[in-house]
Amino acid sequence: MKPTPSSTRLSPKLLWSPSNSSTCPPEIVGCRTVSAAHLASRAALRCHRRMTGEQGRAQPPDGVGLDGLRAAAAGCRACELWEPATQTVFGEGPETARIVFVGEQPGDREDRTGEPFVGPAGRLLDKALGDAGIDRRDAYISNAVKHFRFTAKGKRRIHQTPGPEHLRACRPWLEAEFAVLRPEVVVCLGATAAKALISPSFRITRDRGQLLPWTPPGAALPVDDGHLDDGHQEADDDEPDEGAPAQTWMLATTHPSAILRTPDEARDAAYAALVADLTVVAHALA
Repeated sequence: MKPTPSSTRLSPKLLWSPSNSSTCPPEIVGCRTVSAAHLASRAALRCHRRMTGEQGRAQPPDGVGLDGLRAAAAGCRACELWEPATQTVFGEGPETARIVFVGEQPGDREDRTGEPFVGPAGRLLDKALGDAGIDRRDAYISNAVKHFRFTAKGKRRIHQTPGPEHLRACRPWLEAEFAVLRPEVVVCLGATAAKALISPSFRITRDRGQLLPWTPPGAALPVDDGHLDDGHQEADDDEPDEGAPAQTWMLATTHPSAILRTPDEARDAAYAALVADLTVVAHALA
């Protein structure tokens, strides 16, 4: 399924700059001065806790914007992954981003630098975005899990796939990011992100590259009788919410790290398939 002009609000591609960003300066949250130290200390009260089965979920603060969420996430203790990791690796990009990329978790390089997708997989993603006609500066890039899960083998730290409990614990951060960003398109990079955001039964090899209508977590679903599923009357069509896209779309594709692990003889084809999937996104945003 692809979006049409009548089903989505497509506008010229925006390049972010301080002049067109809707965010407040880093030291301002909600038009009042809030220090990062204050946010971090407040996060400690809300997030520094051991996971206890179903209760182990992060508790992001409300109404603080991306900068405030990033500061609070630095102190998150919703699951045990914080302890061996170097730091929380939060998402990065402008609040005006029309597209959000969600990977699995930070890798070794990301864990050390505190930035998402800056290692070999990130460099390959940058190249694929360029070949598809998408500027990374237009995108927000994050992960389903914000801490690096690994096993130590000598001096090496070997990637270990996060478990369902880690995805559950970290999901509130991702939901908080979506609430601020309200993107037009969300791209799942890899099976873990797709299973977390689309369906546990989703298969990249079967369903990749398709634009699917998707409702961000926490948003109300419209129903046929003109009401929303949260019991509130749907807003008058003459007064749309100009800050939200008419429809959010989801697309899943392979994670760049999977291409790096592909045998040499098949790597070019795997990379071309990734670019083809990202080109679908570029056309949707054109």
